[in-house]
Amino acid sequence: MNKLKTVIAAGGLGTRLQGFRGNESTKILLEVDGTPMIVRQIEQLSSWGLTEFIIITNPAFDKLIREVIISYFPEKNINFTIQHEQKGISHALMCAKEFINPGDSVFFILGDNFFEYNPIMNLKINELMKSRGAYIFSYKVNNPEEFGVAELDSNNNVVSIEEKPKNPKSNNAVVGVYVYDDTVMKKIETLKPSARGEYEVTDLNNLYILEGTCKNITLNGWWIDAGTPDRILELESKLS
Repeated sequence: MNKLKTVIAAGGLGTRLQGFRGNESTKILLEVDGTPMIVRQIEQLSSWGLTEFIIITNPAFDKLIREVIISYFPEKNINFTIQHEQKGISHALMCAKEFINPGDSVFFILGDNFFEYNPIMNLKINELMKSRGAYIFSYKVNNPEEFGVAELDSNNNVVSIEEKPKNPKSNNAVVGVYVYDDTVMKKIETLKPSARGEYEVTDLNNLYILEGTCKNITLNGWWIDAGTPDRILELESKLS
């Protein structure tokens, strides 16, 4: 039976949050309004109707992350795998390969991304599992040059994505959540490292764009990438 597998990238160390509120481990365990960030992430995803989880951790804090998550969610269907080297977002997703079966779709989210509204609220879970290609999600910003930027056609098909362009073609910033069909792992295997030595998620998305199978959904409500102290405080103000 084909399933929708939810993969959470939680392996980053979050150096910008080191020392914030005494944090000496990984940002994913930093408390947000009294609850570890990864726990809030799983709660968010569960409220969207997602049920099967694969958590990408790092070798330094794998055991601690597992213990925290299992203590909060002893009954949930959660698997864990380790990203042994920090080689980019596509590389992190590849670490979940053993849990993705032929025919499965993948809902992939960065562990520090939070949303006011469910980005897939207008896409039924069953439709996601049948769809071919990929979905990206974008948010209109005033400073697109600081983000990956999506160029769209009139039907919300993605024409191109550029990373931090000097002359952005739109103000549609690509956020840290994606939906992929079951060809995603084979596509990642064809990627080459970027100039900074990482397997980039933009390069993965561009493979779907070349196929003409990458669609965009524009977000409503707020979106927060909680990777800095200021963003943590902003998130807490939104949640309160």
